[in-house]
Amino acid sequence: MLTQEIVTAEEVLQFWFPSHLGNHHATMVRQFEWWFRGGANAAIAERFSPLLEQATRGELHYWLDQPRSRLALIIVLDQFSRSLYPGTRRAYQQDQQAIALALQGIAIGHYAGLETPWEKTFFFLPLGHSEQLQHVEQAIKLAEDLVEQATLELRRILEHSASQARRHRDVIVRFGRHPHRNAALGRTSTPEELEYLATEQLVHTCPIPPILPSWP
Repeated sequence: MLTQEIVTAEEVLQFWFPSHLGNHHATMVRQFEWWFRGGANAAIAERFSPLLEQATRGELHYWLDQPRSRLALIIVLDQFSRSLYPGTRRAYQQDQQAIALALQGIAIGHYAGLETPWEKTFFFLPLGHSEQLQHVEQAIKLAEDLVEQATLELRRILEHSASQARRHRDVIVRFGRHPHRNAALGRTSTPEELEYLATEQLVHTCPIPPILPSWP
């Protein structure tokens, strides 16, 4: 009988935040491409698919005791689900749980206990994925705070993150939901939503700021 490999919260974090992360715009552009354009998908499928199933069954709640392990569980629920099941209902099934863990973690000081802007970004990112306006507004506030606190070298990429949150807010204000999820969730799109899907750039496909010669 095969035994399931035990994956720790720290292994998730070491995978998601590799040691080469630093304070250079060019490095972070490449990392954003890996995070948000599917670069991690194959490795997640190979290493972490059983871990997501554990998380959905509530078997990793002991990770909630500390800021970093809570962050790891949020990443599993919010990010790994999207990587493993893109374009399907399962990609979004853990959103409410991830939102609840993020809100609770902010309230009890776990968010404040994280050190890097990247850790903090993925801690509150479920709020930015929410279809409830108050959650998205909170994500915008936290993202803008990170911009204000950032070094000059990182401000541009963090401003991109904040602008993405604002774009999500604009979609929610306009439609009350994310129209690009309608097909996966079995929702009927309105004529206005169909026009948006056909003619406008979706938020999650917006280009990441390029590497420019004037930036490190």
